[in-house]
Amino acid sequence: MQVNLHAAKTHLSRYVEQALDGDEVVIARAGKPLVKLVPVDTSPRRRTLGFMSNQGIATADVKADFVDDINAMFG
Repeated sequence: MQVNLHAAKTHLSRYVEQALDGDEVVIARAGKPLVKLVPVDTSPRRRTLGFMSNQGIATADVKADFVDDINAMFG
């Protein structure tokens, strides 16, 4: 549904309710669409930690592989 700016000012709460119910509400000035009322997505987003988990495996034993370097740096 497209409504003019004056009607949107007068009946904003009505149009917000219609948008929340899933109706498309477009506000126009002089017949030219300006904005669209849409509900805000408040659902919690699932976050995936470690997006590259299990993509590579480090098999190095850092302490054993670099024992000479570690001893040289820290004595």
